[in-house]
Amino acid sequence: MMKSVKEVSVESKILKRLQDLPKCLELVNYLFKDAELQEMQDYANNVSIKRLGYNDHGPVHMRQVTANAIKMLNILHSSGIKTSLEAEEIGSFEDSMCAVILAGLMHDLGMMIGRQGHEEMSVILAKPIIERAVMHIFPEDLHRRTIIKSVAIEAIIGHMSSRKIHSVEAGIILIADGCDMTKGRARIPLALNTTPKVGDIHKYSAHAIDRISIHHGERKPIRIDIEMSGDVGFFQIEEVLITKIDVSPAKQFVELYAGVTGQESKCYM
Repeated sequence: MMKSVKEVSVESKILKRLQDLPKCLELVNYLFKDAELQEMQDYANNVSIKRLGYNDHGPVHMRQVTANAIKMLNILHSSGIKTSLEAEEIGSFEDSMCAVILAGLMHDLGMMIGRQGHEEMSVILAKPIIERAVMHIFPEDLHRRTIIKSVAIEAIIGHMSSRKIHSVEAGIILIADGCDMTKGRARIPLALNTTPKVGDIHKYSAHAIDRISIHHGERKPIRIDIEMSGDVGFFQIEEVLITKIDVSPAKQFVELYAGVTGQESKCYM
């Protein structure tokens, strides 16, 4: 499998964030070596960018969403906040992390088919891979396979905020997806598609976002800071990210700040 420098870089970041979770490390290593998943991610990106004129929905994006989600879930854990599986006393933190990893790496596979209803298509396409992955990691533990698969599917089908979700884990994927909107994600679509059309505001808005950082907050466990080169970036924040945070079961744990470089940041929540 040929992977881009960016894919390898994000994979390295993911592995470092999972050092204390051996089953999660085993899972991501299994998925990173999965040739079928890689082909599906690559083709989803081809459809998204070349056929539909959207931004990156491929292997880099799915890895970056996974990295974002892992970081946020780790922050919640270190702050003493339980995941839904933990709070319900039905699973462990590592089970929740496994579900988030599976969802992050497969949430946009439905872009192989098209944009409309792609979250439902993602579930259909991801389900066989999820099932063989959890069987590989937990061959003799039906309970863990069941809860991890269920939460992963909830997170995948809920990542567009069009369907109500209920777990913290799915809520983290929703926010993690919204956080991947920097200029790098819009670079290729802007270069390939020069004819103006409806929806271009999303590409130009994302292109104005220079940096997004996720770290421990002051008022709430998770703080998201966004730095932009121009005011057009506010569109992406207000129409995409805030929309996702507002309906996320993890909303109560997040504070959001955004601003143009050299100006005072605005607190959104």
